[in-house]
Amino acid sequence: MLRNEGITEQAKTLAAECQEELTGHILPFWNKLQDPRGGFYGRMDTALKLYPDAPKGVILHARILWAYSSAYLAQQDPSLLEYAAHAYRFLREHCYDTQYGGMFWSVTAQGEPCETIKHTYNQAFCIYGLCAYYRASGDKTALELATELFDTIEEKTPDAYGYGEAFSRDWQPADNEFLSENGLHAVKTMNTVLHLIEAYTELYRVTGQQRVAQRLRWLLDLTRERIYDPDRCALRVFFDGQWNEIGDVYSYGHDIEASWLLTRACEVLEDETYTTAFSEIAVRIAGKIQSCALEQGALNDEYAAGSINKKRIWWVQAEGVVGFLNAYQLSGDPAFFHTAQQLWQYIRTYQIDRRQGSEWYAEVAFDNVPMQDFDMAGPWKCPYHNSRMCLETMQRIQAMTQK
Repeated sequence: MLRNEGITEQAKTLAAECQEELTGHILPFWNKLQDPRGGFYGRMDTALKLYPDAPKGVILHARILWAYSSAYLAQQDPSLLEYAAHAYRFLREHCYDTQYGGMFWSVTAQGEPCETIKHTYNQAFCIYGLCAYYRASGDKTALELATELFDTIEEKTPDAYGYGEAFSRDWQPADNEFLSENGLHAVKTMNTVLHLIEAYTELYRVTGQQRVAQRLRWLLDLTRERIYDPDRCALRVFFDGQWNEIGDVYSYGHDIEASWLLTRACEVLEDETYTTAFSEIAVRIAGKIQSCALEQGALNDEYAAGSINKKRIWWVQAEGVVGFLNAYQLSGDPAFFHTAQQLWQYIRTYQIDRRQGSEWYAEVAFDNVPMQDFDMAGPWKCPYHNSRMCLETMQRIQAMTQK
């Protein structure tokens, strides 16, 4: 329930505004990017110019599949399930490698293999989207494919220290360039572990298989023992192959996103020991982000190499809303609710692009001016973070106000 009854009406307003943003703005934008040839168009730039022949990212399509499937589960609008089915058919028929197994990184506009690297992170997102589609549609072929990808990850990617990340088409180890940043050459990343947790959480939700639960617990243990730094209340980001940290990077967005995804995993596992431990970690992370990353109503991007990058990225703000709502639910501290509310007001004022036919700016400078060199839709710019923020906000507030 809402611990502070004085914010009940504010919470209901927040939920209503998120529903309007989802159904009246985010989803209509992506509806128009449906490609009749299959899947969704791969790129639209900031000037709202569509590139129909741009390659199509597989992560983008997995996230689109998740967004429409999850929106259907919440709204029960049959048209949303049709969009989800369109994304599913494209993933299954064009993005899956029938020769070597697993999902490609990208395909051409016509659905032919383009970047054939196999990445654990990408396989995880496909599991995530497929599980949501199975829940929405009941299509057992989606669950079969999700389970097959789980088996592929568990067979092809493990090494002596956990999971490898980047592989060639035939599953030989490759350079991890796609998830390395800031001039660092990372072999393992917090980001991949986080999204394996996210994927395995949903796969366990729909299958109840103990082998999935076992690997999920292993990933949670790894996070608590090697990735989470209790002294900094932060997650380490980049590692060598033996989980030794490299670089000095603090990703504010990943931390606040992780805070609620980790507690969600524990809830689905229904394991009180893990729930207690990670609830405490989630509140500590949220408190730290609140104190060091929140500035002028929004979250800065990251700390790296001794300086703070203060640009405002769409997904960081969206995950911040959910992360602070989660921290409020766990702790009862109204300051967390008000921070979530503050971030939403920033999003409404600066991150959402009000031009006809647009969606959210990918990045906004610290002076609140939209940055023009980032796409409206592309391999990474997707409807997953902002639609999930809307859905999570609606569902959490409904649960809190009904109790």
